[in-house]
Amino acid sequence: MSQSAAKTPSTRAAAQPAKTPATSAAKKTRAPKKAANAVEAETPAAPKTARKASTTAKAAATKTAEKKPALKAVPDAEAQPEVVEDEKATGPEETGFVVSDADDDDAPVQQVVTAGATADPVKDYLKQIGKVALLNAEQEVELAKRIEAGLFAEEKLATEEGLAPKLRRELQWIANDGHLAKNHLLEANLRLVVSLAKRYTGRGMLFLDLIQEGNLGLIRAVEKFDYTKGYKFSTYATWWIRQAITRAMADQARTIRIPVHMVEVINKLARVQRQMLQDLGREPTPEELAKELDMTPEKVVEVQKYGREPISLHTPLGEDGDSEFGDLIEDSEAVVPADAVSFTLLQEQLHAVLDTLSEREAGVVSMRFGLTDGQPKTLDEIGKVYGVTRERIRQIESKTMSKLRHPSRSQVLRDYLD
Repeated sequence: MSQSAAKTPSTRAAAQPAKTPATSAAKKTRAPKKAANAVEAETPAAPKTARKASTTAKAAATKTAEKKPALKAVPDAEAQPEVVEDEKATGPEETGFVVSDADDDDAPVQQVVTAGATADPVKDYLKQIGKVALLNAEQEVELAKRIEAGLFAEEKLATEEGLAPKLRRELQWIANDGHLAKNHLLEANLRLVVSLAKRYTGRGMLFLDLIQEGNLGLIRAVEKFDYTKGYKFSTYATWWIRQAITRAMADQARTIRIPVHMVEVINKLARVQRQMLQDLGREPTPEELAKELDMTPEKVVEVQKYGREPISLHTPLGEDGDSEFGDLIEDSEAVVPADAVSFTLLQEQLHAVLDTLSEREAGVVSMRFGLTDGQPKTLDEIGKVYGVTRERIRQIESKTMSKLRHPSRSQVLRDYLD
């Protein structure tokens, strides 16, 4: 037996290199690389527009990460396997969005969320939107281009049928990238909504409600933004945000809803009234306001009534609050006790006078003047009740009224005429 064939098991074991932790880690690293290469070989290449949008998104994400290291970039389809593997190893990102600092990576997720939450929802919201870095003009244009490409891809997918599977996948990729760009542009401008909503506080709506309405206007601005005009997105979005907030205030801020066009007239009248108060040193008259606003004085008074804020009848009054505002308001529909007593006595006197007449005469007068049910009847209706003509009923009525005018009967009722 030769010397090479005489190697024992122990000799073969000694000849093999020892597996170090670094060697194991290197093999684990090469495995995801091979898997990623296999996936890339099966996946069709994205179109030029998609590759350009992806490159732009990577550049924007890189700049954002350099400016603010605490934020983690969203991994895209071409991210390196090592980075994806490291993010999976951290664990908490898979459970959802967590507000945390870079120094708290080792803390459990539940503890970070509990520690970051406060009793003030406005403060929590401002803290969350402050995590997203602001955009410059170039980044806004790049995001707008990706959004435009995504909208075009969605339209193609919705309108055209019979697309090739490869083309459909490419269009779907572009559409998804457009959604990501839209969300990025929205989140980066949420602080603009807050700054504009602060100007409308104290006008009947909560601050968070104003922010939500402004966010709806921001979404509309993102959809309508045209980057080819050359102006910044914030300049364009300001008008949409203001319109959304003012429309919401016109619809929701008042207890009694007033149409939007009338709210604009009320606001214009209030501005002119304040300006004239400063110029004249006194409250302007309706005639002066009408001349300034080119409307009639009656219209000015009507608009002023619309602009009044309603007051609750249960508003407490006084230092102790023992009385309410409704206690001081006169009920114009309430019956005065003296009038109620007088009306009751009049009814009794009328029945006493009618008792002196015949049954037919009393019935004709009662139905003719509505003394029974408060509904006067015509001569024809009374004639049908008694089975006679309307002329006969007229004769009975005339004869009965002559009897009632006799002093023996009319003197009792004459005192109630005053």
